[in-house]
Amino acid sequence: MGLPTLEFNDSFLDSPDFRERLKCHEVELERTNRFIKELIKDGNLLIKALKSLSAAVQKFSSSLQDFQFECIGDVETDDEVNVAQSFKEFAQLLNTVEEERRRLIQNANDVLITPLERFRREQIDAAKEEKKKFDKESEKYYSALEKHLNLSSKKKDTFLQEADVQIEKDKEVFYDASLEYVFKIQEVQEKKKFEFVEPLLAFLQGLFTFYHEGYELVAEFEPYKQQLQFNLQNTRNNFESTKREVEKLMQRMRSADHDYRPPSQWTMEGFLYVQEKRPLGFAWIRHYCTYEKGTKTFTVSSAENKSIGKQLISAFLPLLKSCVRRKADSIDKRFCFDIEVVERHGVITLQALSESNRRLWMEAMDGREPVRQPLVPRSCTYYLIHCGIACVFLHSGLNTVGLYRVGGVSSKVQRLMSAVFGAKASPDMDLDADTWDLKTITSGLKNYLSCLKEPLMTYELHKEFIMAVKSDEQDNRVRSVQALIHKLPEKNKEMLDLLINHLVRVSSHSGVNLMTVPNLGVIFGPTLLRSHEETVAAMMNIKFQNIVVEILIDNYELIFRQAQDPSKHLDLPWCRPSSTRSRGMRLSMSPRKTKSLYSLGLCLSRSFSELWAVLIYILYIRVCVCVCVCVCVYSLYF
Repeated sequence: MGLPTLEFNDSFLDSPDFRERLKCHEVELERTNRFIKELIKDGNLLIKALKSLSAAVQKFSSSLQDFQFECIGDVETDDEVNVAQSFKEFAQLLNTVEEERRRLIQNANDVLITPLERFRREQIDAAKEEKKKFDKESEKYYSALEKHLNLSSKKKDTFLQEADVQIEKDKEVFYDASLEYVFKIQEVQEKKKFEFVEPLLAFLQGLFTFYHEGYELVAEFEPYKQQLQFNLQNTRNNFESTKREVEKLMQRMRSADHDYRPPSQWTMEGFLYVQEKRPLGFAWIRHYCTYEKGTKTFTVSSAENKSIGKQLISAFLPLLKSCVRRKADSIDKRFCFDIEVVERHGVITLQALSESNRRLWMEAMDGREPVRQPLVPRSCTYYLIHCGIACVFLHSGLNTVGLYRVGGVSSKVQRLMSAVFGAKASPDMDLDADTWDLKTITSGLKNYLSCLKEPLMTYELHKEFIMAVKSDEQDNRVRSVQALIHKLPEKNKEMLDLLINHLVRVSSHSGVNLMTVPNLGVIFGPTLLRSHEETVAAMMNIKFQNIVVEILIDNYELIFRQAQDPSKHLDLPWCRPSSTRSRGMRLSMSPRKTKSLYSLGLCLSRSFSELWAVLIYILYIRVCVCVCVCVCVYSLYF
């Protein structure tokens, strides 16, 4: 049983039923407040325990790091090197794990404790303050009302009139406090759905990231562990023979000649920062670069013991094609220039150490200044349908980040609406993309749809659309929405078809514009399917309005292009069970057996033995069935 809805008009009546419903919300807020306090307390204990564990592991790692193996001989074999280095490798492995744990601990307060405390302080405590104000004004108003009603009618008219005015003022103050309190309670109850759960989700994400790091380290540690076991076995079993080999190796190493070549004479050389593409953007990596003007050979060497990024095909990039200075307004870094090579498609962006350093590089590479290209005007056509903007086909604007979410300037939007719907507006006018920017046009479209006398999907079918998407089965939802779409007036259906077709195109570019189907549903749901009633209960159905728009976008071809199948019965969920949480998405966890550690050979032998046991059991069952059948047949005939 959920919490009852608090309507604003009930606060004016201040009935016992309203007070009882208000009490239910207050009890829930107090329960949530106590739970958050306990959760913060337990979270602090968990963080403290993690810090203690991290400190102990770091102390253990430091002890391993400080210990030095002393081996006989000046040169060590691979086995001895690996054994002597093993403690440092163990320490490095533990440090890597602890680095991720330290990151988890450092972010724990910001991710978990601070948001929960902020929600409790800014939301629940604020609701308590509103309650105090409400109780105070309530007591003050009813006390003043009781005194006012006890006034004698024999008092002077002027005195009674002043008393009437005063009681009206007290009533207004009380009503304002009541409305503010109801609004704050509704706000807190809705905000806790995301502001309460998001910190826990973020903390668990960090925790499982830490565990996943350990999982990856185990996979990386496995080859080293096997190699180290091999080294230890060799050290134990072959010490004497290995000692002789070490002596021979030592003598060879002492008498070996090391080739030394002086550096070549490059036209230009030095450190440059190379822009490399990463999964989440770009990174600037320092490399040591050289350039030979005669052969136009450009080489890139890693400044650290790390592999060069994937954006560089190799460290040797021959045949430089061009070098152009990067314009300052085209990148947020200074001292940048672009180069092109023959064997690579596209440009490589480099950053010099200073302006003079960039000039030297460009002089060596025969670089040139950038040429400003004229801007190509966008050719976006916007159509007007039935004296309004029905849909916008943005051929070049579909990749705009935040399309329809980021609004335009209000004054420009109003000028656009006046230009389109004014008395002198042409019914077939085209909106010039140079005159009206993209945000103004999209905001004008949303404004037009929201200002319609009746929403595009009509008040009459509003409740049916809401009930359709409350079905438990997704197929039933789609078929119900399709049936309701065909009930719309023909003009509404045509305009909705045009708009949804455009939104399908917008969502197809969500990888660039970030406007996914749920995002578009949030924007157009309240606009296309707004309720005729302006109540809190109606506001709670906005999430279902968004789902309707999502279904229209995801199933556009089925709903608008395919005829409805009359043979399929539509079961609209007019009556739903009180709780549907049992069908909600759950984390599937199968029971785990506690297994001891054993080798791979034992694993294989056990798996084969288990398989043979199953086969023998099946064979035994079949033999028993055959025996029973034979006995029955024998008893029938004999």
